[in-house]
Amino acid sequence: MSGSDVKHTVELTKENFDEKVGGDGMVLVDFWASWCGPCRMFAPIFERAARRNPDLVFGKVDTEAQPELAGAFEITSIPTLVIVRDGIVVYAQPGALPEAALDELIGKARALDMDEVRGKIAAQREA
Repeated sequence: MSGSDVKHTVELTKENFDEKVGGDGMVLVDFWASWCGPCRMFAPIFERAARRNPDLVFGKVDTEAQPELAGAFEITSIPTLVIVRDGIVVYAQPGALPEAALDELIGKARALDMDEVRGKIAAQREA
């Protein structure tokens, strides 16, 4: 197997989701299905981003095989990209992103002040 054949993404299931996504750090989750044309177009972009960011977890959820996970995230359109940082969803948007937009989004998610994010969430809950 050559280096280009190595997958840098992990298949997420209801069995491993909490372990992979629930802790500290940043996880990008691609909700997809095999019959979805835009999903197939986004897959190599997502894989290349995973190669460029080996310190992050890049997970894929097959919405056909994992309907409970898709339902938990209220996925109504695919592909949908969700970014979870320190157990908090910081981005969720349907649509296949171009490579440059995905790289920019990863940079913005890395730059977030998570104490500030937690403070905003707490303020919204109190309102």
